[in-house]
Amino acid sequence: MTRKERFEIVLSRLSAKYGLLDTELNYGTPFQLLVATVLSAQCTDKRVNIVTKHLFADYPDAHTMSHAEPDTLYEYIRSVSYPNSKAKYLSGIARGLVKEHQGEVPHTLEALTALPGVGRKTANVVLAFAFGQQTLAVDTHVFRVSHRLSLVPKRCTTPLSVEKALLKYIPTGEVAYSHSWLLLHGRYTCQALRPKCAKCELADVCDKAETFTTKIIKN
Repeated sequence: MTRKERFEIVLSRLSAKYGLLDTELNYGTPFQLLVATVLSAQCTDKRVNIVTKHLFADYPDAHTMSHAEPDTLYEYIRSVSYPNSKAKYLSGIARGLVKEHQGEVPHTLEALTALPGVGRKTANVVLAFAFGQQTLAVDTHVFRVSHRLSLVPKRCTTPLSVEKALLKYIPTGEVAYSHSWLLLHGRYTCQALRPKCAKCELADVCDKAETFTTKIIKN
């Protein structure tokens, strides 16, 4: 099977399962998506959605959040991972947006990654889902699934190299959706420790399925 054929099978089956969907993070504006995505690093979307419900009620935009000190924001987000660092990031992001972009979220990767705590993955999520750009965010789920399904060569050992390899084969109009498809497949089926190979619609094209199934039986 060629890599192109593998991509066609994987994307076809995942798109049929998940459809054209958005991120699982709750947000109403590009700013809120940016904040939620920063908070989601090494934290579940479910937990982030609980936190942002109260955070956005009091600080719905960059202008209001720019007046909040990190210690104040910490009290809202204390239950997420690394709350001290993220509180500082949110304060810096809000103030940076007000100072440099009139409180609006910029539309470019360069401008987004210039903000505190905003890396390439976070920027690509915002560009894809807030602005409809064909960008591909590679998180731990996308990285893992891409390797397990042999969508990318083994030499792709960084998120950026995986992103570039995936973009060679994903049709332009499906790039942003493919992020969600691969992410959700990794989150709910192709999990890190105990992948659900017996229930996976891609087991027949996965080189790792038999290995994982054998391990689970032995355990």
